Amino acid sequence: MAVITPTELFPGAAPANTGDPVPYSGSFIPTIWSGKLVEKFYDATVLAAISNTDYEGEITSFGDKVVIRQKPDVTIGDYTSGKDLSGLAQRPTSDIIELNIDKGKFWATELDDVMEVQADVDMMSMWADDASEKMKIEIDTDVLLYMLDLPAAKNKGQTAGLVSSSIDLGITTSPLIIDKSNVTDIIVRASQTLDEQNVPEQGRWMVIPAWMAARIKQSELKDASLSGDSSSILRNGRLGMVDRFTLYLSNLLPRDDTPTGGLLADTETAIFFGHSTALTFASQVTKVETLRVESTFGTIMRGLQVYGRQVIKPESFGQIVGTPG
Repeated sequence: MAVITPTELFPGAAPANTGDPVPYSGSFIPTIWSGKLVEKFYDATVLAAISNTDYEGEITSFGDKVVIRQKPDVTIGDYTSGKDLSGLAQRPTSDIIELNIDKGKFWATELDDVMEVQADVDMMSMWADDASEKMKIEIDTDVLLYMLDLPAAKNKGQTAGLVSSSIDLGITTSPLIIDKSNVTDIIVRASQTLDEQNVPEQGRWMVIPAWMAARIKQSELKDASLSGDSSSILRNGRLGMVDRFTLYLSNLLPRDDTPTGGLLADTETAIFFGHSTALTFASQVTKVETLRVESTFGTIMRGLQVYGRQVIKPESFGQIVGTPG
């Protein structure tokens, strides 16, 4: 009776053990596709929190236009006893602002039928979820870049302040160097800038980069009593409210390595603050559809999102140009 060696039974296997362990190198190890996915991390988006989205339900497709009427100005006059008011009545007129829905972004994915059968996860659903998150990031990045240098003249620069003209908010090539010792002062400067424009206190926001958030956490604001909030500013790493501003962290703010048209220099970041009346933003997913691929056996899923953005009250928001110190 012939003796069958391990090498003959398992081609490619290691020769007989000589005393030292030899790792298995045969071809009998199966490939297993896990149904579990590695979690992805996405940049936080802030547009919904800092803008006025009242007109979002009024758009239907790319190319739409929303006409927005502003409150008219009523003239106040002096009155004395017996004054004749005939002919003095005013006909207030409203200024018109047009919000053009002229921006659009899309995504499209293709799944082969064979791949769908072999997959043990819902590939289309997974891709759609990822596209939704990426879409928000793309739109946030675009709108925040659009806002760069659009605040009213007295809400930016080294002579900001409608009344005082003495508030330094930094400019490109001469940014504010922000560290833990002065970060509170800089937030107060932004607050004063809005106060001088008579911007309402309720609904104020500030969008800051991660490095400025770190300076806040290192400053005296980590004491809850100084932040005016009921909880410490360090609670679970989430920023709260400072001097009437709700703070939002974003890594999508314009900075020196984004195409800013020369408005920012090396290491500089634009930090925005304001009120929700400053920016009008409207967005809508107008198409999500699936269709069969003509050239092969498979399915295409694609989506279209349209949006428009318009700064309608430049006096309601401001800009700091800062760099980490």
